[in-house]
Amino acid sequence: HLRFFGYSDQAWTDSAIRRYVRDAGPELERLHILTRADVTTRNRRKAERLEFAYDDLEQRIAEIAAAEDLAAVRPDLDGQEIMRILSLKPGPEVGQAYKFLLDLRLDEGPLGAEEAERRLTDWWSARP
Repeated sequence: HLRFFGYSDQAWTDSAIRRYVRDAGPELERLHILTRADVTTRNRRKAERLEFAYDDLEQRIAEIAAAEDLAAVRPDLDGQEIMRILSLKPGPEVGQAYKFLLDLRLDEGPLGAEEAERRLTDWWSARP
C-alpha cells in the first residue's frame, strides 16, 4: 500500500497503473481503503493533496478499466501459440516467452496477434 505515496498527479504511466492493478489483484478495493486510512497527517493541506492524488489514481484506474478488462490482462498469445510459433515443448522457455509478452502487454496495451508474434520472434532470435 505504500507504493501509492510515490504517485502524484498523472505521474504514473498507464503501464504502471496496469501493474499496480495486476499486483493488487482481487484485493484492489481493500487496498484503496487501507491506503486512504493510512493518511494520518494532521497537516490539512498535505491530507487534501494526498486525497486528491488518490482520487486521481482511482479515476485513472477506472478510465483504463473502461478501455480494457484490467482484471483479465493476458498477453496477446497464449502458451500453446508460443510453443507453436517458437517450436518449443512445454518448459521454462515458454514461461519466459509468456512473461516477455505479458510485460509488453502491460507496457503498451493490446498489440494484436500478428504484432505480438513479430515481437516474440524478434525477442527469441535476439536471445543469447
